[in-house]
Amino acid sequence: MSAHLEEADALFFSSIEKRLYQPASPQEVSQIETCLQELQRSDKGWNMADVLLASEDANVRFFGALTFTVKINCNWDSLKEAEYNEGPLVVKKLCTALVAYFLRSSASWERCLLHLICSLSEGEPVNYDLMMAEHYDVASRVVTSLEAPQLMTAVWFATTLVEEVGRTSSESRLTHRFHDRLQNNLADFAQLLRTIMTLPKPESNMTLVEESIKCLQIWVVYGHGAWDDRSGQMQLTPLRALIPYTAPALWDQHLFEVAADSWTEILGTLGQFFPPESMEHLETFLTGPNAQDLLSLIVKGDYEPDARAYSRLLLAYGEVKLTDLARQSHTAKGIILIDSLMQLLAYDGYAGAEDDICTPAMEFWQAYAEFLIDEGHETDDQMEPWVGSARQYLLRVLERCWSKIRMPSDDTYAQWTSEAKGDFKVFRIDVVDLLQSVYALFGASILNNLSNLALDALQRQMWLHLEATLFCLNALADSISDEDIADATLLTLFGSELFAAMTNGAIDVPSKTQQTAVSLIISFASFFQRHPQFLLPMLNFLFVSIRTSAVAAVAAKAILSTADSCRNALVPEIDALLEQVHNLLLAEEVESASQERIFGAIAAVIQAVPSEEQKIWSLSKLLAFVERDVQTCEEFAEYQALAVAEEKGLCALRCLVSIGKYVREPDDIPINLESKPVSQDELYVATIWTSSQDRMVNDMAKIAGALGTDNGDVVELTCQVIRTGFRESFPGPFVFSPRFIEDYVISTSLRSPRLEFVLDTAGAMLSAHTRAGTTRIDLSATRFLVHLFQLITEMEYNPTNEPEVSSSCIDLASKYVPHYLHVFLLNPEYRKHVMDFMLFTIRSMQCQEIMPRRSAVLFWTGLFIRYDVKADTQLALHKILEQYGPLATQAIINNIGGDAVRSELENWANPLRQMVSTQIRSKQWIKDALFSDTFPSSKVGDAEKKQFLEQVMQ
Repeated sequence: MSAHLEEADALFFSSIEKRLYQPASPQEVSQIETCLQELQRSDKGWNMADVLLASEDANVRFFGALTFTVKINCNWDSLKEAEYNEGPLVVKKLCTALVAYFLRSSASWERCLLHLICSLSEGEPVNYDLMMAEHYDVASRVVTSLEAPQLMTAVWFATTLVEEVGRTSSESRLTHRFHDRLQNNLADFAQLLRTIMTLPKPESNMTLVEESIKCLQIWVVYGHGAWDDRSGQMQLTPLRALIPYTAPALWDQHLFEVAADSWTEILGTLGQFFPPESMEHLETFLTGPNAQDLLSLIVKGDYEPDARAYSRLLLAYGEVKLTDLARQSHTAKGIILIDSLMQLLAYDGYAGAEDDICTPAMEFWQAYAEFLIDEGHETDDQMEPWVGSARQYLLRVLERCWSKIRMPSDDTYAQWTSEAKGDFKVFRIDVVDLLQSVYALFGASILNNLSNLALDALQRQMWLHLEATLFCLNALADSISDEDIADATLLTLFGSELFAAMTNGAIDVPSKTQQTAVSLIISFASFFQRHPQFLLPMLNFLFVSIRTSAVAAVAAKAILSTADSCRNALVPEIDALLEQVHNLLLAEEVESASQERIFGAIAAVIQAVPSEEQKIWSLSKLLAFVERDVQTCEEFAEYQALAVAEEKGLCALRCLVSIGKYVREPDDIPINLESKPVSQDELYVATIWTSSQDRMVNDMAKIAGALGTDNGDVVELTCQVIRTGFRESFPGPFVFSPRFIEDYVISTSLRSPRLEFVLDTAGAMLSAHTRAGTTRIDLSATRFLVHLFQLITEMEYNPTNEPEVSSSCIDLASKYVPHYLHVFLLNPEYRKHVMDFMLFTIRSMQCQEIMPRRSAVLFWTGLFIRYDVKADTQLALHKILEQYGPLATQAIINNIGGDAVRSELENWANPLRQMVSTQIRSKQWIKDALFSDTFPSSKVGDAEKKQFLEQVMQ
């Protein structure tokens, strides 16, 4: 039968059977039973029983078991010989049928395993009640009389029994009953296993022993979860007593893999409760010749099944006996066992791609290192005899790891699968964790060893060896708390020919080595701040590395972070740095993202230049580099090569953003609390920076002209350029005149792309002039307000027409509270517009669009707060709240009452809290809103509303 037909049968059979257990009339039940009986007697009955036994429904599985019983009794002769001679298939299906019966009637079939064994022994079903009354003794009367096929059937039944019980829901009350019933079969199972494991083991019994070992494993794992220490007793004792019977299988080449995997699972399950006798057997095996032969295969990279099973068993033993292994590391047995664990890392193959044993081995050694750290032996005088030898193993393991984290050649790496690359990366991360733990034990000696390895690899130009060492040094950057210890090592390393050798054009240095060296520079950036004499050779290396595409991004990041943190030390080298940039751009060997970072790096150094004239000259040269991209943008746009034009134009704008961020004073400059605020006239008066500003404004206009004013990326980046100067307190190159910013903002309309970014820029400008030490910009605030009113007019006062723009308009209005409230409220010319805007915010709270709703809630929350403003402004605000407060309250209460989703309720509670604490008439407003005809929920009665009102007003 094809797979499709079998699937159709499965759906058909199970659907009919499930209908039998659903509510129905007697006539329908009778029809279903008749249909099922006909199917049982048909040729499809065998297939039907097989399908039903695989169902997730216990009722369906039970009917499958009954169907098997019917077919065996009535239609056995209809089976083809090939079908019932297909090995264990039919017997296993019968076992599944019997287990399904157990799950339905376990109350009357407690000793199911004994019943099956007795029936197999008698060759016919034994009366269960008679068997229980006569107290059958499994050991003396039954088990020993069974033949191998009968024993195999009993083992399959025992296996299926515990597997099916284990699948039952842990939340079901029946499950606890199954646990107890299964425990009643424990002694019978134990006798069955003992009998099998003491049989002679010719080839004919090997499969029986294998299945028995697997069965024991399943029972132990199940029993540990179901019975361990229930009722205050160790219920696993009979199972633990069986484990030693399986020990001889470890020395049997035919049984080893099964036995090793079984013991591995049992070790992981029982842990310290593993039988002492079996632990001795295991240690004897692991220190014996058989284990050493398997270990030699692993060292050679021959990962045959037995060798893999051995490695899993050894690691499971190591996990359980870790403490004893460390404390006995100086004994003969301990040396063999720990050496064996260390040899799991001995194969030269690459982790993940060729060696998958080393990764679980690393988990053991990480745990081993953490144990030694927890022991906390501080000095040699306090150290117990075993500690020294135990620690030395970690150094040997690190040596092995260092050889295994070496990168492959580019060609080899390219052939790996993504999974192999990921596994190799994970192994390197594991080595980092181990290295950091070992450093906690050995300290500076680890750094010295790594430094020596790096210098040796550098001298011999073994670049992948060097990469592995630099990778390890990089891993320790966060672990070194003593700068003197770090400097002692880094002075030797960075004072060598490291940077010179890697910038030698005649030497082919792998990109991965360059990349790791760059990462090391970033990690130890503070070293170069303390030792600026190494800055130039290091930067030369970075500028060379940036020409390699695989390294460019991280090299540019390193140049930026170095220049930012060492800007003062690099001031004398500003001309050399500008020349480096010129050469890079001339050779067209730098990508856009890297160019942005480099321009930011140069800007950071320019900021530190003490002479204003030198600062202007250096910035002028840097802007000239930007203007080359602007010119290229215009040229390609003229020839309709718009993709290249856009790339160059956007790159120029991003470079301006980067320059603006880093040419301003760094955040860690101390603030002079006694300095007087710079007035608006002083901040924006024509200065020595005017020429630079005019050039940047001209550049932005050219890019917009070439790429079009409808280019959203141009609009967004232009806003970012403008905003870089908002944090400045003194005149600077990016402190653009308010008039320029105002004109840019009000030049937009509802059709402008990224309008929300423009409005946010206006809001950011207002916020920048509300900080302490700044002056107000009332004229700009007025022009922005007029533009805001024009926009909501274009939207026809409907926030759902343009939800994002509506939200930004309301957010901009929120910036007027409280410092520009006088601009917002006191101009009689705009009174009607203010009234329209207030209604606009109330409509926003009532609409279904999330963004304007949230913005309006925040606006009213701020408006309800009491501020210390001038009397005329306070009076105007009071009138606005008196007029629109009730409407706003109605919108807020309606949302709390059912219009808002539960996750938004906290947001709606905020304006309510502020209103109650500041508005005298808030109680009346809330009461009117609660009992209004527009209240959204009819399920809330008057009593609940009154109770809510009282609670809110408390």
